[in-house]
Amino acid sequence: MALLEIRWHGRGGQGAKTAALLFADAAMETGKHIQGFPEYGPERMGAPVQAFNRLSDTPIFQHCGVKNPDIVVILDSSLIASVPVTDGLKENGVLLINTQDKPDILRKKLNLGKNQKIYVVDASKISKEILGRDIPNTPMLGAMIKVTRILDFEETVKSVRGKLEKKFPGRPQIVDGNVKAIEKAFEEVIEG
Repeated sequence: MALLEIRWHGRGGQGAKTAALLFADAAMETGKHIQGFPEYGPERMGAPVQAFNRLSDTPIFQHCGVKNPDIVVILDSSLIASVPVTDGLKENGVLLINTQDKPDILRKKLNLGKNQKIYVVDASKISKEILGRDIPNTPMLGAMIKVTRILDFEETVKSVRGKLEKKFPGRPQIVDGNVKAIEKAFEEVIEG
């Protein structure tokens, strides 16, 4: 696999950093070379944030933010109006958005190229239904696994479950809820 770059856009508190790190852990367990890191700045609840992943079969020597992503994951569609979320998206890149909007409407709004793919999933709805809160990171991770086919779904779920069990010991409802949210988003993501 050549170098693959992912840029996550979200707001503080939505879990973009956590999603990037969970993805990185799952990829590392497959033997890939991986990076997963946030962009640090004046973080505060609700402020725009970014996180990044790089994935390769060979060692990765770049250590900077992702400027020309293969994949862009948007955890909050309101960012489209204020943040240049598609900047640098490769000509054959993939855009995944947490939204209720139809993909064809967003394709026109974002002026995507004919070779750029767009996918949508209502990760906020899934998160609210299953977890009781709007934290769309794990559903978006599930949707990303489906649309990119980068990692094996079952292995990724197993990895995420293990990480969440360590982070939330004695709280199986949180672990099970996040796994269920991943699975539901995997099933409900729509291609445009």
